[in-house]
Amino acid sequence: MDDNDIELDEMELVAAAAGYYYYNHICKQPSRSSSLNRSEFMDEVLNDNDDRCREMFRMDKHVFFKLCDILRRRDLLHDTAGVRIEEQLAIFLNIIGHNERNRVIQERFQHSGETISRHFNNVLKAINSLSREFLHPPQTTTPPEILNNSRFYPYFKDCIGVIDAMHIPAHIPAKDQSRFRNRKGVLSQNVLVACTFDLQFIFVYPGWEGSAADSRVLRAVLDDPDQNFPHIPEGKYYLVDAGYRNTVGFIAPFPGVRYHLYEFKGANQQPRNAMELFNHRHSSLRNAIQQSFDVLKERFPILKLAPQYAFRIQRDLVIAACVIHNHIRREGRNDWLFTSFQRRTAEEYEIDQPEVELTQTFQEQIAFSQRELIMAAMWNDFLNEWKDW
Repeated sequence: MDDNDIELDEMELVAAAAGYYYYNHICKQPSRSSSLNRSEFMDEVLNDNDDRCREMFRMDKHVFFKLCDILRRRDLLHDTAGVRIEEQLAIFLNIIGHNERNRVIQERFQHSGETISRHFNNVLKAINSLSREFLHPPQTTTPPEILNNSRFYPYFKDCIGVIDAMHIPAHIPAKDQSRFRNRKGVLSQNVLVACTFDLQFIFVYPGWEGSAADSRVLRAVLDDPDQNFPHIPEGKYYLVDAGYRNTVGFIAPFPGVRYHLYEFKGANQQPRNAMELFNHRHSSLRNAIQQSFDVLKERFPILKLAPQYAFRIQRDLVIAACVIHNHIRREGRNDWLFTSFQRRTAEEYEIDQPEVELTQTFQEQIAFSQRELIMAAMWNDFLNEWKDW
């Protein structure tokens, strides 16, 4: 290669660099230049009926506007010259509600990829800042879902909610994948969740490795005051599955006894003893948390797949989705997804295997006695008063 060729190559590189800088910094444009076109999609959705809003933003129109108002009044988001708060929130909801890539959202909202990414992150931060307001401890009074059902009252009158683990598929660097591979072989984050029987989330703790045992995650939360797990009033408790210890504040089913609702179908549908009756009602009541999980994932499909974000973002997305879930539950009592899933009955849900403990702590002995008393009262009424099982 002679000196002229080298000089030419250098000139070509300089020209390419200058062109790149000019395109990305001097002439940086959204994917479409018409300001009218940019607003067409938002105007079309917000001026259409509720069905269109549900389809695109995953909530009814009045619920969407209420959330925009909260973000505006709390000074968590601000209108910019080119993007109103309504559009910022719509961008975020389109991404998590349809698991769309940045390129698709660019075309839909007629903004550059940088603009889409910036508003996505701003809204994520704003929604998460509402978590303390929207995820709060349950009432200490008997929940109406128990109080108004003779199958559950008075036996579970001191129950204030349900706790379980939710596994969310995760995108993990190769060096960390072994820790995040759960027992099904899927890369996931283990999320500790508590919810009410009204299908609202009380506490959400994402980010644990998929391989972590559910009971280990709960113990870590309870041992760390910085996690702010809601205080459990004396005598009150949460329902948990067999993957957790039966101890003070947490009532698990009897191990080695029929538990799943589908096991009570067919010729052997009626419970044969007190433990089976207790387990069946425990399973029926605990189904609230599975319904909550189902609604959450159906509304926000991004939680069904491993999104290509940094793990910190993946973790924060779980909290944000739960905050929006609670907002919808409070503002849209007739929300179509809640209504649909509350009509369903859990039949095939898997529960974890119980931990094998050779000794019982004093707290576990107290909880064992509490469970025995509930079971005995339930069985006695079932035999003598022919109550529904």
